Amino acid sequence: MRIRTILTTASLLVLAAEFGGATTSVQAATATPYTKAPPVESFNPWMVRLRVLGVLPDAGGSSVNVPGVPPLSSPNSGLSISDQVIPELDITYFFTRNIAAELILGVTKHHIGGTETLHGLEIGEAWLLPPTLTLQYHFTDFGAFKPYIGAGINYTVFFNQSAANTPFAGLAVTDLHVSNQVGAAVQFGFDYMLDSHWGLNFDVKKLWLRPDYSAIVNNAIPVTGRANIDPWLVGGGFTFKY
Repeated sequence: MRIRTILTTASLLVLAAEFGGATTSVQAATATPYTKAPPVESFNPWMVRLRVLGVLPDAGGSSVNVPGVPPLSSPNSGLSISDQVIPELDITYFFTRNIAAELILGVTKHHIGGTETLHGLEIGEAWLLPPTLTLQYHFTDFGAFKPYIGAGINYTVFFNQSAANTPFAGLAVTDLHVSNQVGAAVQFGFDYMLDSHWGLNFDVKKLWLRPDYSAIVNNAIPVTGRANIDPWLVGGGFTFKY
């Protein structure tokens, strides 16, 4: 009887030990060690750029119509429009990490002259306010190098227009008016980010801008036509992302 009691007690101890070991193994297997979650990169949708912008018109194909005077009209004459360098501000809003809208703001002043048979004739000058809105796709798979492409619309306002009123070969432009114009725009460029906020930017845009104009020569002769400005906008500067 004593031997049976000892054996029974020993069996219970063995079972208890096995059960306890199994429980410990299950607890060890199911326990999840505490690890600190990696930081989540914050996403702020706003970006601004400050650039130096070269405005390079391509006035080829501009027309001049002087009624009754074919030698002074196209195709015997045309227009030239001066280049300009200006500061320019760009505001960009990201809808996602890849899709954004960009608005550029700046004003530029251009001198207008004649070409061909009108070469040497000063026509006048005008200020341009050409806000341009583009929808962009940004590529994000190249690390700090972030290229993008875009397309959109431009609306150019011409203001402070003035005729040259400078005599040349018996002619002087005494009045000038250039109409506001809507045009298409395409662009490509890139940002190279130096850190999470600051970067360098290079950007090229092409605008199709062909406003109608009218002028008066010698206070009597009406002149009409179309100015094919079609500028390239080439800029470089700094990027700041919030």
